[in-house]
Amino acid sequence: MKLLILGATGPTGRHVVDLALRSGDSVTTFVRNPAALGDLADKVTVVTGDATSHRDVLAGAAGHDAIISALGRSTSVRADELFTRSSAAAIGAAKEAGISRLVWLSSFGVGHTLGWSSTTQKAIYRTLLRSIYADKDIADERIRSSGLDWTVVYPTRLTHGPAKGAYKAGDRLPMKGNPTISRADVAGFMHQAAHDSEWIHRSPVITD
Repeated sequence: MKLLILGATGPTGRHVVDLALRSGDSVTTFVRNPAALGDLADKVTVVTGDATSHRDVLAGAAGHDAIISALGRSTSVRADELFTRSSAAAIGAAKEAGISRLVWLSSFGVGHTLGWSSTTQKAIYRTLLRSIYADKDIADERIRSSGLDWTVVYPTRLTHGPAKGAYKAGDRLPMKGNPTISRADVAGFMHQAAHDSEWIHRSPVITD
């Protein structure tokens, strides 16, 4: 499969790239700084650009079967319209390039999933993460109405732990406290979702 990966140098995106390469996929990484790829640069096609630019994303999209976005704001709690702008760019580029499949990383607590959150989670989402989650909500709804074969993924709090390969995934999951899931397992779920039809037009919640 030919994959275009947005946010490929981020902590989750890097896992997606590694998994895709190990599975034999043809990988194009869309990055701001190619040097951040390190030794991966010789194993992938590298496209340099701004993920919020429709023109830039379109330049890298041609000839691919799917787009996987693992974009994030790292440690920042300010959205700066990253998700609204990048979602518009990805949707527009996908349509122009004839790509139907889009797997998009969001966060549990965004949009409709806020109502399913635990008391602990709600306190975090409504304060510290308020700006980012508001921006993600707009982006997610835009993707769901895009007409593409989308999957919007809602992981609980992300960790840097190793992949366990055993986690829960469903359209709705009960929550207690502030559960977690490793970025490695999130990457595994997203990579698999891009290859099959089970989660098309669905918004899975995933957690350990």
